[in-house]
This record gives sequence, C-alpha cells and structure tokens, in this order.
Amino acid sequence: MKAKWVLAVMLGMMLVLSACGGPKVDVSVFVMGPNGFPAEAAEKMEASLKSKIGEVPSVKLNTSPIFSMEKMIVELAAGGNGIFILPEEQFKGLSSQAGFVSLDEVINPADYPSGVIEVQEEGKPAEKHLYGIPLEGNKWMKDQGYEGKGLVAFIPANAPKMDEAKQVLKVIAQK
Repeated sequence: MKAKWVLAVMLGMMLVLSACGGPKVDVSVFVMGPNGFPAEAAEKMEASLKSKIGEVPSVKLNTSPIFSMEKMIVELAAGGNGIFILPEEQFKGLSSQAGFVSLDEVINPADYPSGVIEVQEEGKPAEKHLYGIPLEGNKWMKDQGYEGKGLVAFIPANAPKMDEAKQVLKVIAQK
C-alpha cells in the first residue's frame, strides 16, 4: 500500500514539473526518421541551428528514438511544433490531407523541385507549391554528420508561430 502511495506522489510530481516546462520556444522542430533519430544528434543539430539563427527566434529540436506512426500523428495533431522532419513516405502520405504551408515566398521552388507537390484542400482547386524541403545532401545535416536521405522538412498548417517557423526552415534549407 505504501509503495503505491509513493508511486502516486512521484507520478504527480513528474506531472507538475513537466507542466511547468520553463520558457516556451518560438520554433519547436520535431525529427523522426524511418528508424527513429538519436537524442545526441538533436543536441548537436540544435546547437548548430542556434548558432546560425541567434537567439531570436528561439529553437528546440525534439526527436523520437524509434519510428512510431502513433507518435507522429499525436505530434502533428497537438499543433505545438513549427517544423517537422519526417520520412519522405510519411510526407507524401500526408499530402492528401492538405495540412502543409506553402514555402514559395521564402524558398525558391526551383531549388527543391521534388518538394513541389500538388495539394487540394476541400472545396478548392488543386494548387502546386513548394511544401517540403528534401534533406538528402542538405548542408546543415551533412555538417552534423547525417546524410538526410529520405527525410523531408515541412511546416504544418497548425504551426504556432508561422513566420518564425519559415525563418528557421529557410536556414535549414540553405545550400
């Protein structure tokens, strides 16, 4: 009985502490590769992004150590991430749901022709825009020791700070 009480108190404290969470970042980047993505890679990549961007907007990378469709769906639905880096297969699968932000105004679509896709929102005609940045051979990823093969970066339509997310993705996309 006492062990259950101690466990309940510990869980309650963890919940309270996780809810506090500290200051909110401007752009949270969620990274999940086809085989997950190591946390130590996120730390290195986050430090690199911060050095390129500066303090504003603030950036945080979150990764999943294993690929989980359920985790991906929860992260997308929660709306807390400004940028997603996911396997190309998931990016293409999500395109039918029209939940991406066009990047045409911040990144030249001709630089990433495979990221230009046709998306049709319900009740609207289909539109072709740059929605994803393929990361194979991407300089930022290569500088951190990762190839980026099969990964695509995009901004979901429910990103909390759209302008800041575009600013960060523009840095990620630099050649």
